[in-house]
Amino acid sequence: MSAPGFTRDEIMTVTAARQLRNGAVCFVGIGLPSSACNLARLTHAPDLVLIYESGTVGVQPVVLPLSIGDSELAETATCIVPLPEIFAHYLQRGRIDVGFLGAAQIDRFGNLNSTVIGDYAHPRVRLPGAGGAPEIATYAREVLVVMKQSPRSFVDRLDFRTSCGYLDGGGARRASQAPGAGPKAVITDFGVLRPNPATEELELAALYPGVSAEAARAATGWPLELADSIEVVPPPDSAELAVLRDLHARTEAAHTRSVHITLPS
Repeated sequence: MSAPGFTRDEIMTVTAARQLRNGAVCFVGIGLPSSACNLARLTHAPDLVLIYESGTVGVQPVVLPLSIGDSELAETATCIVPLPEIFAHYLQRGRIDVGFLGAAQIDRFGNLNSTVIGDYAHPRVRLPGAGGAPEIATYAREVLVVMKQSPRSFVDRLDFRTSCGYLDGGGARRASQAPGAGPKAVITDFGVLRPNPATEELELAALYPGVSAEAARAATGWPLELADSIEVVPPPDSAELAVLRDLHARTEAAHTRSVHITLPS
């Protein structure tokens, strides 16, 4: 789908970044969520407060972190608090506006799998695991998901439900008394899915320039419904692309540099 001037990954990251408002408090996952959140911070949302699961609060990384334990986060954080406090006093107290997550699988109701592919007892692939995703999906005031779309990742039935979206839909999440509102949007490399207000099933709400609804449906493992009105996502502008490309260039340079450790004599 790459259009002149930008790639599919770039429009996906820019579109995800645009979902974030300035001043929001955001619990960030590693990978695509981290790229999107830091792009937002460096463009239209300079007062975005980023929190990573390692206990780093108000981070302003110069390069994208490799993991939640990356020293880049600690060095640029406003403060660092113990891990239990991040969950007990920030997340579970309702102080997180947005949880920004990725996953290996997602189903039609926005439930996520980051645990195993295949049977739990004898999996084909053992994934990184839940981490804080179940709690983020439950307690954040709203959730954004960013992940590439294919029938292998957008599945009719999860191999394992790690984190709750709308459970089985139709008000099941509300009945469970989960405090957060659930997934507001799923940003993919085809466009944007949003929950139907009545059924809570994800439906195609927006497409990137040059992408068809048929292509998005073919990349989905369930019969993807269409919203009443499908928007066309504005392409990235030159400023957004310049900041994103510079961020990735700095990150690549930093992560390919040799690390020398001097041991005490």
